[in-house]
Amino acid sequence: MNYLRTGVLLAALTALFLVVGYALGGQNGLMIALAIALVGNLVSFWFSDSIVLRMYGAREIGPHDVPWFYGLVQQLAERAGLPMPRVYVIDTDQPNAFATGRSPQKAAVAATMGLLNNLSREEIAGVMAHELAHVKHRDTLTMTVAATISGAIGALGQIFMFQSLFGRRDEQDRGGVGMVGGLLAMIVAPLAASLVQMAISRSREYEADRGGAEICGNPLWLASALGKLEAIARGGVINEPAEHNPATAHLFIVNPLSGGGFTSLFSTHPPMEDRIARLQAMAGSGYAAAAPSRPWDRPAPSQGPWGEAPVQRSRRGPWG
Repeated sequence: MNYLRTGVLLAALTALFLVVGYALGGQNGLMIALAIALVGNLVSFWFSDSIVLRMYGAREIGPHDVPWFYGLVQQLAERAGLPMPRVYVIDTDQPNAFATGRSPQKAAVAATMGLLNNLSREEIAGVMAHELAHVKHRDTLTMTVAATISGAIGALGQIFMFQSLFGRRDEQDRGGVGMVGGLLAMIVAPLAASLVQMAISRSREYEADRGGAEICGNPLWLASALGKLEAIARGGVINEPAEHNPATAHLFIVNPLSGGGFTSLFSTHPPMEDRIARLQAMAGSGYAAAAPSRPWDRPAPSQGPWGEAPVQRSRRGPWG
């Protein structure tokens, strides 16, 4: 049912893109929008991983660069029955992570320096297991295509804005669609695209939380990590690349954008309290051994199943 719902939402997003094209350019605009949608989806399919990783200045690491982190991802991938993904680190202080790639064979996972410096090994295992669950469910391609179409809809709105300010419009050439319809398309379409993108992302995040808990073996590890990530994000730690590329925000495990208040109503992520409560209920149902209900309030253990706990937030970083 989740896959059917996601397919319907993607179809709605594509249809919205075509409607915007028609509203802004009549029959010609419809054809141009169709061509852009096809090209955009093809580019997303083949190059989505490299495009997103380049946006964030991600650096690929191997088994000898950050051995403990690379080995942790390797163990989790084996537990999930997945090929070993490429592993990247991002030089930003905000703790976060995402996965990308068109298939499990072409997948990549990325974690920020803030994540490696602020979380325990068990919590990092929960986060990376969540990202591998996205890979296993093939969410990475779907969510990247959604980001591409949403970004294109926003670009069409900007094109119309500049055209209305500096260009000349022939109403007959635009298929009889007046300025009012164009203005509505410019304002409403990006909002509608954000709502559809939000629906796609939220439906997949809950599944990735459950799948990540199953992969790492303890729902409370991920619950603990989400609690810390939410607290630090609310503390005002900015992710500059994400602020410049808001259409990619839904790729991250927690919303990397700094906006709050009204904009939080359109967040691409489910409420954090709900995600944590679901994981705690999963643990409480007997899935995992008894553990504190809020383990992130306690000091991180010095030793765990993934090895020695990382040094907390260092100026040099976990690899020197």
